Amino acid sequence: MDDPKNHDQMLFTNLVIMFQSAAMQHMGKIKNPMTDKIERDIEQAKISIDILDMIQRKTEGNLEEYESKLLKSVLQDLRLNYVQERDKKEEEDTKTSAEEGKEEKPSDTGEDAQKDEQEKKDS
Repeated sequence: MDDPKNHDQMLFTNLVIMFQSAAMQHMGKIKNPMTDKIERDIEQAKISIDILDMIQRKTEGNLEEYESKLLKSVLQDLRLNYVQERDKKEEEDTKTSAEEGKEEKPSDTGEDAQKDEQEKKDS
């Protein structure tokens, strides 16, 4: 007969890996298996990390040593990756904002050029 303790340990490991994979996918570190594309949603990544953090707090003192080490290791790795991706996103957002802030000088073609010419004639 299967040992319920081993079964629970396997389920716990799968749960941690499931949230780890979701966070990595949302950070754009691995492809979305449904779309086969890299997608980034930093807020969704944070939610997955926060859930694992909550699980760690709520299960403190109730985990086997292996489970505790797994959870701690996964959280450390995800937090480091999250900070990198969040900083990268902030840099990209800042760069995009700066580029959008640059105004291009309108060219003298089309209707603007015709208006300018008409104004010169009227003067």
